[in-house]
Amino acid sequence: MNQPQTSKSSLGYFRWAFIVTALGLVLGALLGWQTTGTIGGMAIVFFICTVLAVLEISLSFDNAIVNANKLKEMTPVWQKRFLTWGIVIAVFGMRIVFPLAIVAIAAQIGPWDALVLAAREPDEYARIMNDAHLPIAAFGGTFLMMIGLSYFFDHKKEIHWLPGLERVMARSATIKGIEIAFVLALMLAFSWLIGGEEATVFVHCAIYGLLTFLAVEVVGGLLDASQQTMGAAAKGGLGAFIYLEVLDASFSFDGVIGAFALTQNLFVIAIGLGIGAMYVRSMTIMLVEKGTLAEYRYLEHGAFYAILILSVIMYAQTLVHIPEVITGLGGAALIGLSLWSSIRHNKRERVDDQVERREELHA
Repeated sequence: MNQPQTSKSSLGYFRWAFIVTALGLVLGALLGWQTTGTIGGMAIVFFICTVLAVLEISLSFDNAIVNANKLKEMTPVWQKRFLTWGIVIAVFGMRIVFPLAIVAIAAQIGPWDALVLAAREPDEYARIMNDAHLPIAAFGGTFLMMIGLSYFFDHKKEIHWLPGLERVMARSATIKGIEIAFVLALMLAFSWLIGGEEATVFVHCAIYGLLTFLAVEVVGGLLDASQQTMGAAAKGGLGAFIYLEVLDASFSFDGVIGAFALTQNLFVIAIGLGIGAMYVRSMTIMLVEKGTLAEYRYLEHGAFYAILILSVIMYAQTLVHIPEVITGLGGAALIGLSLWSSIRHNKRERVDDQVERREELHA
């Protein structure tokens, strides 16, 4: 569903993000004072919350663009549900419940015990989370890779940012399952490089990521098809909602794991990443309502290339450590280049239109 463009200022979209930022940083400072009892400790926690928020925003530019791409096809009712319920799930589910669930499963303890462990033994909690990085990277990297490849391996795709590469991928989309074959080949290559028992874990979790993508596609299509029989207004409903939530979860893996490099305190991580998630929500709304994706034709391309790069980085992180700063800057650079290309294209079109009008006047 196409949204009408709005005259609302860009800063207006970030009002709630600014409010949450202020509340979150105050809460972080109070948490620092409670845990350390010193002004210095309070300042350190305040600073860590700020850095985590910036990290989450830098890693999630592409997430906002992909969300907006899906949201524009949804009804206003489901858009509102995603931007309310969805943000609650994103902030509390992925930034608090997900890390607790990982630790509970890995340590074979109950959820409450995992919460107690996070509060009383943050170093041990962080160790368990870091040990779980390989299966998380395999699962999330595979899911994101399928998202990115599915965008480019589309024979109906007509707009190409990098024509030489993208036209080949679009034509190849007529070969059924080519993107799945590509992912499976890359999966086997990385499992060979990893070797040992970890290779088996990697393959199993990567297959789960692939199956999750396929299941979300199938279930989403069935749900939206069944809703569509009840009325055209239901199109782009529950199925799209589930798709976006799983997508957000996959984007969050890297940020949650990377956050432990700065602090082992689960609650500080939740505050910092939660602030960042609010900016992602605000960017998503702005992109949809202002029609930015339609105005800048290559912006989506940059986002999906960033997703592909992120998925490969998640695979590579099973072999070597790659700082989250590189991941964030890489994605932001690709989106910036796509935005620049879009602006250049728009300028060329305006010049061509002016030349065409002059020729018509002289004719």
